[in-house]
Amino acid sequence: MFEQTFKNIDDIFHKDAGCSSELDYAEQSSWLLFLKYLDDLEYEKSLAAELMGEQYHYIIDERYRWSAWAAPKDADGKPDYNNALTGDDLIDFVDFKLFPYLKSFKEKADRPDTIEYKIGQIFSELRNKIQSGYSLRDALDKIDELRFRSQAEKHELSHLYETRIKNMGNAGRNGGEYYTPRPLIRAMIDVLQPKIGETVYDGAAGSAGFLCEAYDYLRQGGRLGIEGKKQLSTSDLKTLQEKTFYAKEKKSLAYVIAIMNMILHGIEAPNVMHTNTLAESLQDITPSNQHDIILANPPFGGKERKEVQQNFPIKTGETAFLFMQHFMKMLKPGGRAAIVIKNTFLSNTDNASVALRKELLENFNLHTVLDCPAKTFLGAGVKTVVLFFTKGEPTQKVWFYQLDPGRSLGKTNALNDNDLKEFVELQKTFAESEKSWSINVADIDQKTWDLSVKNANAPEAAALREPSEIIAEIIALDLESAAILDSIQELL
Repeated sequence: MFEQTFKNIDDIFHKDAGCSSELDYAEQSSWLLFLKYLDDLEYEKSLAAELMGEQYHYIIDERYRWSAWAAPKDADGKPDYNNALTGDDLIDFVDFKLFPYLKSFKEKADRPDTIEYKIGQIFSELRNKIQSGYSLRDALDKIDELRFRSQAEKHELSHLYETRIKNMGNAGRNGGEYYTPRPLIRAMIDVLQPKIGETVYDGAAGSAGFLCEAYDYLRQGGRLGIEGKKQLSTSDLKTLQEKTFYAKEKKSLAYVIAIMNMILHGIEAPNVMHTNTLAESLQDITPSNQHDIILANPPFGGKERKEVQQNFPIKTGETAFLFMQHFMKMLKPGGRAAIVIKNTFLSNTDNASVALRKELLENFNLHTVLDCPAKTFLGAGVKTVVLFFTKGEPTQKVWFYQLDPGRSLGKTNALNDNDLKEFVELQKTFAESEKSWSINVADIDQKTWDLSVKNANAPEAAALREPSEIIAEIIALDLESAAILDSIQELL
């Protein structure tokens, strides 16, 4: 049901002059979905309060609730088309009344970690791009058909929303900007194995895929097959909701998508800040705002201004290298990180790359490097590796795993969980195989700290034959063919 509804909504937006791409479709459906979800959530809470004999105080004033302006109902609970706004009246209400009202929540909220503040921030970043009030009315009617009452419905919706985010990555932009393959994220989480009570951070959140997957992992008490899987207490669930996940995102659309994605996964008031992470000085990071677990796929290839580079001890314009320094500082002593980065980070000879590798190896335990195949990230033209490290002890040995799914990856042949199963299993004991090997840091060049991926355990390729040998075989085959043809001719 949900999938067809999304297709219908996209068809409506496609015909509207204000929406021109998948990015617009996702953005506009996001704020509509958010308000519908919020209305259902408030309805659920009001029923729960009524059962307890308590009074529920609605966040949204009555005239601005979904059930009042977007989908009014008659006494029988059927759509009340006589009182439903449409055309120019609907656009005027949304642009000049609804959005300013919701935007004002940012100033009225007590603190940033409340759903009221998130409402205000979302509608400060967005604007309604739907130009036709009739198109908007059609979209509202479709979204009103969706229900978020059961866990199964919420799970299906979150899954479809993930698909929308994936499609955004193919809408003329870098595929890795919005979407990191979920099987890769799950493998990274399986290696780090976060626990209830630990904080999880992503300073380059994008669509918040890392935090949503980490929430699913912890909500289930750990991945199936992982030791320590358990039922969560009410206190555990409260900790997951309020004191576990933290994120920052610079871009407005990605910020909104991140909040919406986390809400649909079950986190009611996500701790996502809309800020340029790299504009913050490393000197301002104290033990009180460091984290136990860091999962991230920072943007690479970008360039930061000189004044931003001044916030970092290792000066570089490469965005990913600045993020690496940020993550290293944000990690608590003993904390664990898994970071996606360009594979050239392991071997570049520029001063910043060498200094960063030296810092990583001397003050962190870079215990694992996962070498990802080409096209792991759709639309991204670079090869990547995942660095797994722990803060507070120098690296003695690095275990490498060369991921080879045995096929060429692409849009219709993406990475899957089975592709990463062997990596997760072998990583537990740092076992050696045809795809995995270890190097001692004491054996590498202490001037360049080069960590290039060189698999010493791979089977040797068959040696190429000499040209004279090949020519001799061709002559022999020609003679054999001639003899066969002579035999056939005699039979004729």
